[in-house]
Amino acid sequence: MSTTRLEAFSDGVFAIAATLLVLELRVPEAGSGPLWPQILAQWPSYATYVISFLTIGIIWVNHHALFALMVKVDRPLLFLNLLLLMVTSLLPFPTGLMAQWLADDQQAHVAAAILGGVYLLMGLAFGGIWLYAVLHHDLAAPGFDRATARASIPRFTAGNVAYLIGIGLAFVSPLLSLLVYGLVAIYYVFPSLPQPRGRLAKSD
Repeated sequence: MSTTRLEAFSDGVFAIAATLLVLELRVPEAGSGPLWPQILAQWPSYATYVISFLTIGIIWVNHHALFALMVKVDRPLLFLNLLLLMVTSLLPFPTGLMAQWLADDQQAHVAAAILGGVYLLMGLAFGGIWLYAVLHHDLAAPGFDRATARASIPRFTAGNVAYLIGIGLAFVSPLLSLLVYGLVAIYYVFPSLPQPRGRLAKSD
């Protein structure tokens, strides 16, 4: 089958997951005291929102770039994509945990580790899709540079290693682990997928 239906369904899941993140931003009640200090007190919610939103957004951008290199999908690839979407739709939960517990010196490390674990699962799921696509040349668009594609696999692995480091750092400094997660998101802002040579069989 073509990639159109897969991409349309995936776009909807990414959009919903990203939108649900904003529910963790609470509006202070009128009459509950000075407004500005209450807004500043919610800084963990703002920080985790930005990082998780960027992570989902970058996954979406790279997901689009990946399937632009393909002309069709098969059944295993559909299930691999579902795995990625399942983990993505889970992300608002650990984001909420981190927002609520980051200021708790006793339990913040647990929330930070859980958040990193979900990020790691997202990275592994996306990497699984890419690895499957690289190994199954019949799914690729004309001009797909397989050598460059194989060479890009370590870049996906690097992000997963960074997530593992962040999970470990969560038990030392939850804030430092959050910084690592944010740096991984920034790292993947830059293009990581090969560009096909010649004219693709489909356009955006």
